[in-house]
Amino acid sequence: MLSEAAKKNFEKLEMPYPAVAIKFHYAQPDGVEHTDEQLSFCQYLKKAQTTGKHFFTTKADDDCFGKVALGMDPKPPLAASGIAGVDFGVYKTAAPNARLHNTYPTLVPGSVNFVEFCPVSSCTFDPDLVVCVAENKQADILMRATSYISGDLWESKSSCVMSCAWVYVYPYLSGKVNFCITGLHHGLKRRKIYPAGLHIIAIPYQKLGEVTTALEEMPWELIAMKEDEQSKAELAARMARWQELSPDFYIKK
Repeated sequence: MLSEAAKKNFEKLEMPYPAVAIKFHYAQPDGVEHTDEQLSFCQYLKKAQTTGKHFFTTKADDDCFGKVALGMDPKPPLAASGIAGVDFGVYKTAAPNARLHNTYPTLVPGSVNFVEFCPVSSCTFDPDLVVCVAENKQADILMRATSYISGDLWESKSSCVMSCAWVYVYPYLSGKVNFCITGLHHGLKRRKIYPAGLHIIAIPYQKLGEVTTALEEMPWELIAMKEDEQSKAELAARMARWQELSPDFYIKK
């Protein structure tokens, strides 16, 4: 379960939309309301952010392809043929779109029947994912937090269509933080869910403890970015020590 310190740090980031905790369920979660409207799966993240509600969704609530990525429905043969990608103008021929439908990650069919959404601030369960929608300043802090302890490289794996597979399923299966940029993905852009240029950062349960610890311990503003005289003097002293250790080490001040 997310600690109160973790919740406060996500709130302290002051992102344009609150962080959301997500959990996948085989059986219906107890004490959670069923969503009151049918939307595309990617719109439910925004719904949790803007309403502050704690709710679950099912296959019947999803009017797009999120249910396919989640293994609730099989991949439809027509879409998998690649015809839709050509008609939308996303791909030159059906072949590259068909290739995508053979490669994007999906959950084991029938293993997930309910998806729980809740703002992190009121989360009372162990999330499978925490998804953040951040401006560049906040994304800088979050992404540094993913590697501050482990040194893990940053990766962005996604495609023009089926962004839901890469935001929700890929991190859960791979254990890797994934991110995409709004304005580059067909469904999100078509539905005008977010302004362009924001970072959608999905943190899976495997990395969540590390990220929340890093947010608690690491400097959010790096010393080299600070403009006050005390910070500049401290940085200069540190850099001078480097040159004492290695006189041939070149530092551009």
